[in-house]
Amino acid sequence: MTAAGPPARRSVLVAEIIALVVATAVDSALVIRQGGARGVLGPVLTTVVPYLGTAVAVLAVLRRRFPDRVALLGWSVIGFSLISTSAAGLVGAGSAAQPVATEVLGVALLAGAGCRRLRPVPAAVLAVAAGAAVVAAPVVRYGVESPVALAAVPAALMWGTALAFGLVLRDADARHLAALERVREGERLQLARELHDLVAHHVSGIVVLAQAAHALAENPAVADQDPVEVYREVERAGAAALTSMRRLVGMLRSDPLPPAVGGTIGDAVRDAADGQADVDVPDELDAVAVPPDLSGTVHRIVLESMTNVRRHAPHASVVEVSVHVADGDLVLEIRNDGVSGDGSGGGYGLVGMAERAAALGGGLRAGPEPGRRWRTTAWLPLRAEEGA
Repeated sequence: MTAAGPPARRSVLVAEIIALVVATAVDSALVIRQGGARGVLGPVLTTVVPYLGTAVAVLAVLRRRFPDRVALLGWSVIGFSLISTSAAGLVGAGSAAQPVATEVLGVALLAGAGCRRLRPVPAAVLAVAAGAAVVAAPVVRYGVESPVALAAVPAALMWGTALAFGLVLRDADARHLAALERVREGERLQLARELHDLVAHHVSGIVVLAQAAHALAENPAVADQDPVEVYREVERAGAAALTSMRRLVGMLRSDPLPPAVGGTIGDAVRDAADGQADVDVPDELDAVAVPPDLSGTVHRIVLESMTNVRRHAPHASVVEVSVHVADGDLVLEIRNDGVSGDGSGGGYGLVGMAERAAALGGGLRAGPEPGRRWRTTAWLPLRAEEGA
């Protein structure tokens, strides 16, 4: 969730497209140099083959748009290459212009993508077939004695490099998913502790109300009172406890959960900011009591944002936290300057913050702004404390 990700992916895509265009140009030059094809299949190959490289290039690029179709795209390109190579063997080596540069590059890219995204056995089968296709293409099509057959060596190197990159990216993906799972597990453990505090708080209130009613009922010096109001207080406290527990336990079964610190919005914001930021909470919101899960989420987002400021902008001169209501949502904004030159402003902490906000039906957005500034914005459905 950093700003550096998308530009890097775009630069890799641009580099791939440039490489495929260059390979297509090389293939076109070989077609022109080769001249007309001979044999029964020669005219067919001369008509079809010039477009085969373009098709392979398009399929190779499409793997980014359809990552779940890598196997289909890979086997399609390998099939095209092997069929064209087999046809060249039938016509005779060197008798038809069948350039290989774009095919080799496309097959290598899809083989690497297969190593990254497919299960081990399908990935291994696809990689072996791709290796056979890229090595056989220049040798069979142009003949062993042709200088073009030497292209099998760089083709094999390109294939091996693509497999290596695919395996490295596969390992990076696995590490990333494992790190995300550790974040989620940490959030669940944190909530398990907070759930204990929530239950203790509400149940203690219910016990105190029951003890007070019992003491009044047994005290002869106190006039008889209508116990209905006491029952209502116990009912409201029990309903609030059940509502909060149901929400927290429901989220505990799936994703990270908000802490249950309770209190008002103003208290949650100021406690998390801890004097490290200029806090702006309108008077009409400052004393609004909200459910523990909502105030806990506000507290956690501000606290994590303060941690990110210390980590990524230690020399920040402006750190601001503001709260307002828009369209029935509580909107929380944290802004700071002094962001480091790489534009990074967070990491896995942002993942936990976003999932906490989403668990309550809200959302979170974070990113850089002009002037080496960073803004984190969260919107959460505003609900008053049950029974307040």
